[in-house]
Amino acid sequence: MHVLVIGANGTTGSMVVEKLAKSEQHLVRAMIRKTEQASKMEELGARPIIADLENEFDYVMEDVNAVIFAAGSGPDTGPDKTTSVDEQGAIKAIDYAKEKGIERFILLSSIGADDPSIASDNESFHHYLKSKHNADVHLMNSGLNYTIIRPVGLEDKPATGKITASKSLANHKGSITREDVATVLVESLLIEGLQNMTIEIQNSDDSEIKPALEHL
Repeated sequence: MHVLVIGANGTTGSMVVEKLAKSEQHLVRAMIRKTEQASKMEELGARPIIADLENEFDYVMEDVNAVIFAAGSGPDTGPDKTTSVDEQGAIKAIDYAKEKGIERFILLSSIGADDPSIASDNESFHHYLKSKHNADVHLMNSGLNYTIIRPVGLEDKPATGKITASKSLANHKGSITREDVATVLVESLLIEGLQNMTIEIQNSDDSEIKPALEHL
C-alpha cells in the first residue's frame, strides 16, 4: 500500500512511519508541518510532504491508498488548538480521503471518546474527548473503510508486544506504550476483520498484537 501518515513528526507518528518503511508491503508518505522535519522522515524511509492540518491539505492525498491519522494536540494545549487539530483537522482529512477514493483510513483516537461525559469534572479533558468523539463519529458516517483505535493512557516505555484488544474494554485504568500503539495502527491496515470497527487497546499479557487483532 501507499500510506500517508498524518502527524508523522509526533512521537507515535514517527514510530508508525518507521514501522511502515521497514515493511516490504508499504510505501510511506509522511505529512509534516516544517521543512526542517523532512530529513528525519527521509532517514526513517519515508517521503516527506509539507502541509498543515489547520489549513487546506487535500493535495497530500494524491497517489496514496491508505491514511493513518496519528496527529493530536493533546488535552493540555488549549481548547482552540484541540478543536482545530483533533476535530477539524481529522474531519478535513476524512472528507479529503472520501473525495480521493482512499481505500483505508485508520484513526488514532482515545479511550473515553465514546462517552466524553466521563470527564465532565475536567473541562480541558472533556473538551479533548468531545473533539475526539466528533472526529470518530464523522469517520463512522463517512462511508470510508475505517478502523478507529482507542488506546488507554500512553506511556513512553519499551514496547511489550502484548495487548488486550476489545470493542469495549472492561477496565480503562490500564496503560499502553506508544510503540505498541504504533504497531497496532500499522497492523490494522491489512487485517480485513477490523474494517469498520472501533477497537480499545491496552497492554496486558493476554496476546501478541497481531493475533489479538485478528481474533476480534
